[in-house]
Amino acid sequence: MTYLHLFIAFFFPNILAYGGGPSAIPLIEHEVVEKYEWMSKTEFSELLALANSLPGPIATKMAGYIGFEVAGVLGSIVALFATIAPSLALMLLLLNLLYKHSNSPRVKRLSSFVLPAIAVLMLSLSFDFLQTSYKHNNWIPTVLLVVASYFALEKFKIHPAFVILAGLLIGGLFL
Repeated sequence: MTYLHLFIAFFFPNILAYGGGPSAIPLIEHEVVEKYEWMSKTEFSELLALANSLPGPIATKMAGYIGFEVAGVLGSIVALFATIAPSLALMLLLLNLLYKHSNSPRVKRLSSFVLPAIAVLMLSLSFDFLQTSYKHNNWIPTVLLVVASYFALEKFKIHPAFVILAGLLIGGLFL
């Protein structure tokens, strides 16, 4: 029964919360502190402060911790799944609709508007990363990493994950 309560405590707040993790926090607090009484308000506040200080989505960090505290590793898995299940279900549903109507002129027109916007956002993000790298590392290592990454990806067809891993290693060791 504890696993079912964990699932319900994290599933419904994440279905009802529009805007991601931060908007789900009051709903999760209600479930965890008031309804099931797994934590006190002070403990929840401390967990919230800790979760905010760590990188990544706040709702999943809180679900993992609370699930572990309530029911161990399996509880953590149940709470995490309940947190991501609404988004996962909606993504699968929308992907199914997209594939079902992929030949539709409306879907093609929508893609023709969305894809350039995504490309511009990715290009903007790349320039921001390039500027940050230039400010912190000088221009020589930045240019060398960009050129080496380009050749690794385009000329030698190395998987992007390996190029990213190599960049992390080079940055960690030499920069």
